[in-house]
Amino acid sequence: MIRIWVAAAAVGGFVSVAAGALADHAGAGVHAAELLRTGAFYGLVHATALVAVAGLARRDDHPSLLIAIAGWSFVAGIGLFSFSLFALAETGSRAFAFVTPFGGTALLIGWAALGLSVLRRF
Repeated sequence: MIRIWVAAAAVGGFVSVAAGALADHAGAGVHAAELLRTGAFYGLVHATALVAVAGLARRDDHPSLLIAIAGWSFVAGIGLFSFSLFALAETGSRAFAFVTPFGGTALLIGWAALGLSVLRRF
């Protein structure tokens, strides 16, 4: 589980940096560049959060259910939110826009689970 999360964070971070560079250097249209920047920002933030969650999980012999929910939610959120914005920017297909809210919801679930996990430790 932890290795998968760190690998997903690395892929998410790599693709996010590449998307950010495309937004600034590839001559994308204004709307496409904004989609790429937004996806890159959220991808990088949540890749970092996913590494932190992996660290919390590694600290415990048996990570809590809330930590597991946070980790998998961040993985799903990066994939669905950021990557759907990248695909929308590159293809212009509005079908990808229907996926984005599911990714955003997964990211919110990840933050809620992480917050609840920390609160339960006190």
